Amino acid sequence: QVQLVESGGGLVQPGGSLRLSCAASGSIFSLNIMGWYRRAPGKERELVAVITRGGRADYADTVKGRFTISIDNAKNTMYLQMNSLKREDTADYYCNGVDVLNREYWGKGTLVTVSS
Repeated sequence: QVQLVESGGGLVQPGGSLRLSCAASGSIFSLNIMGWYRRAPGKERELVAVITRGGRADYADTVKGRFTISIDNAKNTMYLQMNSLKREDTADYYCNGVDVLNREYWGKGTLVTVSS
């Protein structure tokens, strides 16, 4: 079992930056792939970014060039650096992990609000 806990959300002005963190309770090496998803008010959940154990990352077109996903294996923590934030980035952001048996784990989410 792996537990994921997000942090780092908050209120930020358009053009600003935030860094989200996702701490894994167990060894992050049990997870083959990790990612960030988000759900904006009234919308479906969407993939924001994913990263493999090997460090290969991929991004939704809407955040490419602005967001960066990374993992610190020593801290069992995944990050999402969000720059040049836009109002449409406002959403609940969720951490996701998939282990070697294809079991999925989710955090409870952290709210990001981009507003002036």
